[in-house]
This record gives sequence, C-alpha cells and structure tokens, in this order.
Amino acid sequence: MGRFATTVHLYEQFRPSYPRAFFREVAEHLALSKRHALIDLGTGPGLLAFGFSDYVGRIVAVDPEPEMLAAAREAANRARREVTLVESRAEDLSEDIGRFDLVTIGRALHWLDETSLGALFERLVAPGGVVAICASSSATDGRNPWLEEYTAARRAWSDDKLWSQSRSGKRVHRELSLLLQGTTFQAAEVIRVESANEISVADLAHRILTFSSSSPAALGEKIEPMLRDVEARLMPASRNGVLTEIVVSTAQIARRKSV
Repeated sequence: MGRFATTVHLYEQFRPSYPRAFFREVAEHLALSKRHALIDLGTGPGLLAFGFSDYVGRIVAVDPEPEMLAAAREAANRARREVTLVESRAEDLSEDIGRFDLVTIGRALHWLDETSLGALFERLVAPGGVVAICASSSATDGRNPWLEEYTAARRAWSDDKLWSQSRSGKRVHRELSLLLQGTTFQAAEVIRVESANEISVADLAHRILTFSSSSPAALGEKIEPMLRDVEARLMPASRNGVLTEIVVSTAQIARRKSV
C-alpha cells in the first residue's frame, strides 16, 4: 500500500482546490485547444487533468497509487470525461506513451527523481509544448491570520521524517530553475490566480489527514484527538466556526531553452 492510500477519499474534498479561473487563465496564456494533448503526472484524483479537460482534446493521467487512479476514474465517470489512466511512476512510463503539448505536475514534483527530469521532459514534451508545475495553497503573506497556528498544529501531529519531506516539496516548487539546470528546459513565466473561499474549522482539521506525514495510516488512533486539538486551536480565529481562506494557485511554466 502506498503512502497516500489512506488519504484518497480525503484529498479531493479537503485540499485547497484550483478555481475555474486558474484553468481558464493558463489555457488562454498557452493558447490551448482541442488539438492539444495533456499528460498529468502524479495525477492523484485527477484535479489538474479534469480541470484542463475543457481546453484540451486528449488526456492521459498517471499515478503509481491504484487507489488514487480509482478515485480519478470515478471523477471521470461523474464528469463524463474520457481519460486514459496509467498506473505507473512517471519515470517508468513506456517509450510508446507518446508526446504531449502540455505536461502538468501538481503536488507530486518532489516525489520525482530529479536526475531524470531532463530525459523525462525531453521524451514527453512535443515540439512547442511546455511543462506546467502547478500548486494551490493558502497564502502565506499574513492574509490568512490563522495559518501560523494551523501550521504549528499540523507539525505537532506529523511524523517528523515525513514532515521534512513535505517541507522539501514546497521548496522544490520555489527552486524549479535549480532542478532544471543541466536539462534542455528552463523555468519561464509564472501564472498566478488568487481566490477567496469560506472553509469550516472542521474541514481544515480534516485537511491535515490528506498529508502523508499525518495521514490516517500515520496517525492511527490519534485521529480524533488531532481533530479536536486543531479545531480548538482555530475556533478563536473563526466566525461561528468558519474561516476565510485566501488561496494562491500558480503554474510555473518550463520551456525548452532556445538554441
């Protein structure tokens, strides 16, 4: 069983979502059309794959976790979208997978072997195509005044080793240009869309269960105490148990270097 197996049904419900405006902005910026093909690496329940489905023709979604792909299949059926689901690590994709106009990676970049990124992108990205490294998370500039306490609570209930790995994942998104050194790709423009949502204290507490460092498998019998503790920490900052969350969604675009 993979590290995210117990987070599957929580992930889509409680992680910060990408707003529709994000997909529209990226699609317009990249001039996407039904002539284009997309592959989403580390697709999870398919948040990125299905978000872009109105703007591209062919979609392939890849994930090594069977339970995540099952959730993506359910989402595809609900949305009546055609998608090819592939159970695999991105690095292990067969040579005949084809080439794509848009390669998307969401909250999975830090799980990829960075030494293989250049070769992987080289064979997946079609001429003129791009890679979009996407993320959606709470704004950290003070506009979510409850976030510091929330982060402290999350760390308190997380496995120390896995917490360090999750922190490194956030650094990966900031240091994309370093990861691409020595490859034929370089970090280019960043597309940024902000949204404001109302979220309950209870839902924020449950979001902690979507991280590998504090998943149901990691917490076990500590789940209920964790939920009570997080809700107690956040309730004073809420209005009748509800908080406003400013979410920042970004797409870092990587393009081939000009020669």
